[in-house]
Amino acid sequence: MNTIKQLLLTAEKKALELGKEESAIKLLMQHATGKTGYDLIAHLDEAISDEQASSFKDLVAKYLDGNIPIQHLMGYETFFGYEFKVNEDVLIPRFETEELVAKVLQIYDEHFEGQSIDLVDVGTGCGAIGITLALEIPASNVTITDISEDALGVAQENAKNLGANITLIQSDMLVGLVETQQKFDMLVSNPPYIPAKEKVESLVYDNEPHLALFGGEDGLYFYREILKNAKQILKSPSVIAFEHAYHHRAGMAELVVKYFPDSKFETIKDMQGRDRITIIINE
Repeated sequence: MNTIKQLLLTAEKKALELGKEESAIKLLMQHATGKTGYDLIAHLDEAISDEQASSFKDLVAKYLDGNIPIQHLMGYETFFGYEFKVNEDVLIPRFETEELVAKVLQIYDEHFEGQSIDLVDVGTGCGAIGITLALEIPASNVTITDISEDALGVAQENAKNLGANITLIQSDMLVGLVETQQKFDMLVSNPPYIPAKEKVESLVYDNEPHLALFGGEDGLYFYREILKNAKQILKSPSVIAFEHAYHHRAGMAELVVKYFPDSKFETIKDMQGRDRITIIINE
């Protein structure tokens, strides 16, 4: 009977050979055994049951040989401390987007602290941004939108599981929001921003919805669509917060100046030192 350590070492070696993440192997072991963090480390030399060993090996094979993301194998991704269901219908939340949420929370404290606000998350996917903000700002009225009915189904399930009170609207960018005539204090969005012809690693390209990945020829299509119509759904004052590709700083600045010439804006670097977030303050 193998120990946890023996199985980990064998799988991690293969992951290294295939250019896959060794850290993912530990997460799959945690999933297979139900042990997390220190608990797993403390039991590395313990024998693993045949059932758990079989489950772990099956998960590893699907990740290494089947090229399936570990988040799809486990069925969830942790985002801002919350567990979100993910599948092939939604983009897997990234760490960079947690930085966007953290910045939005800071802006709320600076501009709206304690107030009840109306906030919209455009292109929500699994709901990570909007649901997290609804949970972190209890005084907020959060609406989340997506063009994909399947994505909204996942987001609705996540909201229910996490106890978040949100409103869901199926909408192509702001079209559905304009129709409701509702006005918002904050608009937050992490729309698709990969240029159409840019090469994407196979793990992402083969498993995540292209609708949530590609943003037109230059990657800025959805930012244009949002900004050219945003005034129709925003209160005064209001805030817009975007995540975008690090090489889009200049392009984002041009769009802001074109559609919101009288607003203040800044581009913020992520923890990797890359231009990742643009904040627009409309006073």
